[in-house]
Amino acid sequence: MAVLALLATWTPVRAQTLVADLSSHLIAITTGFTGTDVVLFGAIDQPGDVAVVIEGPETSQTVRRKDRMAGIWINNETLKFSHVPGFYGVASNKPLDALLPPAVAQRHEIGLDHVRMLPRADVDAATVTEFRAALIRNKQREGLYGTEVGEVVFLGQRLFRTSISFPANVPIGLYTVSVYLIRDQDVVGAQTTPLAVSKIGFSADIFDFAQHNGLVYGLLGVLLAVGAGWLAGSVFRKG
Repeated sequence: MAVLALLATWTPVRAQTLVADLSSHLIAITTGFTGTDVVLFGAIDQPGDVAVVIEGPETSQTVRRKDRMAGIWINNETLKFSHVPGFYGVASNKPLDALLPPAVAQRHEIGLDHVRMLPRADVDAATVTEFRAALIRNKQREGLYGTEVGEVVFLGQRLFRTSISFPANVPIGLYTVSVYLIRDQDVVGAQTTPLAVSKIGFSADIFDFAQHNGLVYGLLGVLLAVGAGWLAGSVFRKG
């Protein structure tokens, strides 16, 4: 009787609508690191569209506006933002504005226009918009925010892939790679995959030493710079 009751209440687990994974879950930064690419691949249960968002560790960022006063440029106004991704990229198989209405994209933070960055001061909306745009431009110049939407390529109607490029100055920390399945201009499935960016080897040892012994590291840097200058001067005098 117990077995019959269990069978009567049992229902099959619904198959996943979206499955995705990365070619590597670790980006190892060594002394000669010049950047790398990570491939994301996946499959969907039925035809649909896919958007991928890659976010690096969140930080606080201060944006400074310079004004010319008495013939020189000085920092005249600043605004600090919290919850700023250290790295941000997005890819999709169609233009984002054709996939999702702004409200849905805002809810899932899909696209640079919809990334949540919170100002740490009570200022008017126009000032927030101006400083936020400057922050994004600065990140794009550093290669940490994508200037264009990457391409998700479908292999048939179910399989897809995309390539994520990381520059040499990519911040270390834990990243999230979120994949969204979209149908009828709404997100109907999602999966988040972790990605770690970490220093290894000799560069990691130096980084750890600098983090835990900041004063000693600074003094050693000064001594090395003085020593290199003295050595170079000696060589040129002999020449």
